[in-house]
Amino acid sequence: MKILGIETSCDETAMSVIEISGKDDIKVLSNIISSQVKLHAKYGGVVPSLAAREHVKNIKRVFELALNPIRSKNPLRALAASNGTREAMKNIDLIAVTRGPGLGPALLVGITFARTISWLHKKPLIGINHLEGHIYSNWLSYAPTDDIFPALNLIVSGGHTELVLMREHGKYKIIGETMDDAVGEAFDKVARLLGLGYPGGPLISKIAENGDPAKYPLPSPMAKSKNYDFSYSGLKTAVLYLLRDLKLENPDEQTRADIAASFQKAAIDVLVQKTIRAAKEYKVKSILLSGGVSANKLLRENLHKTATEAGLKYFQPPMEYTTDNATMIAVAGYFTSLNNKKAPISGVKMDANLGFK
Repeated sequence: MKILGIETSCDETAMSVIEISGKDDIKVLSNIISSQVKLHAKYGGVVPSLAAREHVKNIKRVFELALNPIRSKNPLRALAASNGTREAMKNIDLIAVTRGPGLGPALLVGITFARTISWLHKKPLIGINHLEGHIYSNWLSYAPTDDIFPALNLIVSGGHTELVLMREHGKYKIIGETMDDAVGEAFDKVARLLGLGYPGGPLISKIAENGDPAKYPLPSPMAKSKNYDFSYSGLKTAVLYLLRDLKLENPDEQTRADIAASFQKAAIDVLVQKTIRAAKEYKVKSILLSGGVSANKLLRENLHKTATEAGLKYFQPPMEYTTDNATMIAVAGYFTSLNNKKAPISGVKMDANLGFK
């Protein structure tokens, strides 16, 4: 079975083709991503209207590149893009597109394109929850089997910080989420305070390697609360006050590194602590990590170590699938189609505020 995945929820125009011959045999035939990071960096964040414009400009080319591995080998047909695309689409069994959550204008571009090619090539179309896609990024390396359930998913990104209990494929329950800023947002805002630029996560992680995480004790908000919710606005403010108290409008390189390391430790500690505590309370077999912040080295190492010590199976996505990509959407499309065979076909609607039901 070959699946075309389409992802335009934020600032990446992404398409992928995967081939699945069994739940444990997933082959990635293409994974094309056109990033807009440089475009939005000067604004310190993603501008929805600009993101949508770039999606419109890039989506056709990304589509053609994603289909390259399954184009006709006939050189005469391959010379004509339209013929090559038509031939390649004959091999596609299902189209999976992100329907939400995300930026409305950006989502609309991907969904409109998906509905168009679904109609044009007479292929079934299914809408995928972007967060569910992140969860299924774990199937791209370790290929978890059904004996991982119940599993606890820690989803961490620029817009989301959630603990999601997964009892089986397609069965989710949110047991904890952020009350304000997501952890990725906090990384971006602290990076801005330190004059590091955007996106903040990779920049803070990099300079934190040369910093002392114990130099400036910062609070891990809600670490001792009995629930599994998170809060990061207070930690961001604590960094702001720290800079004010130190009277540092332009901290030197070592001070930046120390503050970044201290902030990163406080941010990561609460994620690990609450995830392990929730895993024990809900008696899960496995912990799955996903989302853009899952690329953070400290988080990957600490959560892996702590989960293993607690006797839990642990999974994390390969680094290339931590950020938004269409391969994870294609994998989620496969499992969603198995669980809901009467679902989809063409009537996919956008839902920018989509959450887990």
